[in-house]
Amino acid sequence: MTSSVLDLAPVVPVVVVEEAADAVPLARALVAGGLPAIEVTLRTPAALGAIRAIAAEVPDAVVGAGTVISPANVADAVAAGARFLVSPGWTDTLLGAMRESGVPFLPGVSTTSEVVALLERGVSEMKFFPAEAAGGTAYLKSLAGPLPQARFCPTGGVSPANAPAYLALKNVGCVGGSWMLPADAVAAKDWARVETLAREAASLRA
Repeated sequence: MTSSVLDLAPVVPVVVVEEAADAVPLARALVAGGLPAIEVTLRTPAALGAIRAIAAEVPDAVVGAGTVISPANVADAVAAGARFLVSPGWTDTLLGAMRESGVPFLPGVSTTSEVVALLERGVSEMKFFPAEAAGGTAYLKSLAGPLPQARFCPTGGVSPANAPAYLALKNVGCVGGSWMLPADAVAAKDWARVETLAREAASLRA
C-alpha cells in the first residue's frame, strides 16, 4: 500500500474508460512509459470493471479511483481494488468515508478556506481542482507562504506546456492530466503511442 499518492510519479494519468476491454492494455502502456499511478474516473459504467481488471492483471500499476463523490463510490472503488481515492471536492461525510476506507486519498480543493479546513482535520495532501480555472500556478505559489504544510496534485487544464511550471512549485507533489491518452489513440487502440506520451510525461520533472 502506498502511503502518499503524491510521491508515486510526477504525473498521474486521469483515465476515462469507455470500454472495459481497453483497461488492461491501456494501463500496461502507461506503466511501461513510467506512469504507475493510474486514476480511473468513476464517470462511466465501465469504470469499476476497469479498476478491477487493472488491479488483477497489471501488478506494477497502482490503480485508484477518481471522481469519488459519495460514501457509496468509496465502498465500490475499494471493493474493486482501488489503492487510492481522488475527489473533485469534499464534505465531512465524504471525508469520513475516505478516511475509514484505509487507502490514501486526495480530497479536492479550490479555495484557501477549504485547504485550511482540511488541515484542521489532519489532512495535508489534496487535489487542487480545477487547477487552471481556480488560479493555476500563481494561486498555488501564493498558498505556499501561509500554508506550507499543504501539498497538492493540481488537475484540470494541466498540459505538457504548463505541467513543468506546476511541478517546479515546492507545494506540488505531482500533477494529474489526460493528455497522454488522446481520444484518437485510445479509439485506435494505439497503445504504443500512449506509452510514448506517457514516457514524455514521466520525464517532465527532471
